[in-house]
Amino acid sequence: MKPSVEQIESLLALKRYERPEEGYWQDFLGEFHHRQRQQAMANTGISGLWNRVTTWFADVKPSGWAYGAGLAYATAIIALVMVPRGTDVENEPATPVNYQVVPPAAEPVEQLEQLDLSPETQGSVGEQTF
Repeated sequence: MKPSVEQIESLLALKRYERPEEGYWQDFLGEFHHRQRQQAMANTGISGLWNRVTTWFADVKPSGWAYGAGLAYATAIIALVMVPRGTDVENEPATPVNYQVVPPAAEPVEQLEQLDLSPETQGSVGEQTF
């Protein structure tokens, strides 16, 4: 039933003169701060951490679990692919270094003499035979 405007006006007129007893707001404020401190103390330490973790897990939706499982699966596959396997490497036996200089088979000067460096051949494209 919806109250009429006259009923609301009479109710407001009746309640206008009602006042809480002296000290009500101070008691209310004291209780409020006391509850806040108790709640803050309950949220500290291991029990507070446990409460936050269980609340977080309870608030995760099924799609969040699916996304998390997919991310964990992808991370595991990437780790399997990227981590090098323990392969045995066989090293060849060390050989001593030969410090002797071997002279070239043909003299470089002979090769330069065979080149045609005349002005007529400069800039021409083609293959030269030696």
